[in-house]
Amino acid sequence: MRLSSMADYAVVTMSAAARHCGGGRVSATQLAAETGLPAPTVQKLVSKLSAAGLIKSVRGAGGGFKLARPAAAITLADIVEAVEGPIALTSCVEGQDCSLDSCCSVRAHWPVVNEALRGALAGVPLTRLAQPQGVPA
Repeated sequence: MRLSSMADYAVVTMSAAARHCGGGRVSATQLAAETGLPAPTVQKLVSKLSAAGLIKSVRGAGGGFKLARPAAAITLADIVEAVEGPIALTSCVEGQDCSLDSCCSVRAHWPVVNEALRGALAGVPLTRLAQPQGVPA
């Protein structure tokens, strides 16, 4: 399993935003500069992250973005789902048609696998992802 580039970039963007906690708002341009991501990509991500309730947008003088809740209350699962949708390793669990539907003996077990994966990602708080490399958790 591999995250999409957009999900990866969303984690990078949220980590940068988390490092500004308590220091006020940060602009999408500033996030782009800090992360090395193209500004249009950061704008697109900020829009998705805002729609998911992870980032708040503040307009006007001194405006910008800030986390919608404390970094410790945002998880890797929250960020991935904001960009990718529900965490699921197979599409059959999401009600998609499958050619093996009539004879599949594994389909009933995928929800357990998906929940285990989501639980693992939910166990990683944004505070941990925002720490500089080499700093113990």
